[in-house]
Amino acid sequence: MKQRAFKQVDVFTPTPYYGNPLAVVLDGSGLDDAAMQRFAKWTNLSETTFLLPPTDATADYRVRIFTPGGELPFAGHPTLGSCHSWLEAGGQPHSKDFIVQECKVGLVKIRREPGSQRLAFAAPALKRSAPSPTVLAQVATALGLKASQVLAAQCLDNGPLWLGLLLDSPETVLSLAPDHRALAKLGTKIGVVARYPHEDAAPLIARANREARAFAASQPSFAPDFEVRAFASPIGVDEDPVTGSLNASLAQWLIAEGHAPERYTASQGVCLGRAGQVHLGRDAAGQVWVGGESVSCIDGSVTL
Repeated sequence: MKQRAFKQVDVFTPTPYYGNPLAVVLDGSGLDDAAMQRFAKWTNLSETTFLLPPTDATADYRVRIFTPGGELPFAGHPTLGSCHSWLEAGGQPHSKDFIVQECKVGLVKIRREPGSQRLAFAAPALKRSAPSPTVLAQVATALGLKASQVLAAQCLDNGPLWLGLLLDSPETVLSLAPDHRALAKLGTKIGVVARYPHEDAAPLIARANREARAFAASQPSFAPDFEVRAFASPIGVDEDPVTGSLNASLAQWLIAEGHAPERYTASQGVCLGRAGQVHLGRDAAGQVWVGGESVSCIDGSVTL
């Protein structure tokens, strides 16, 4: 074991402790899979990342992403948080336009958003298909949903696999009390989303969580267009505070099908006392970008 540079950052928030925390080991060299998995389980965060030298000459760094239950080929908040940490530690990208991250899903471009502190990643290619009626019915039962509350559903695969559900209202999203044991048995990660009428956003958030309402009042520039929740019991995370990979695949689906505009914002984490802010948009070339701010909360070393 040796001392390794370490950060814990909060992602998808401009204010510490309102986003999704990420543990980042800035030098993962020499660690085997078992050591990485053991540390990720010990941190008990939704994800822990390990930065490594790239194996592709066009990449700036390589990252391995672990949940408490296993390794992921790609994930959004670890992508932004790892990039933030790499840059803050003095990383210098090859290109002035993009940072290029290597991970198991391939190469992911990350850009600095003009006029802000946000980083945004290019959403990986999405495969999507209609879920089976049987699976959809089982999931709806585990979530406590009526069939009429589900407006549309898609199986979404951009590395991680999600079943995306477009629900009838943000109030329905915020009031869900899933049977996590049933979801774990089904082996399906679930993402739920609904669109806000803007005049209703504040009252709904207020009813869901007093702390989040107080935070939202201090951030008047952020008025979400959608509310999102992510349930990932099959990988040991009942509810993820703010989920980049899910928001990426939801945006690709919702924009393509006309359920969302070309640019929108999403709130996530309200029911966990968080106030995640996700910025999504599709550019002229059809590429969806997923952006958010990151802040460092712990900076030091870890013995691994």
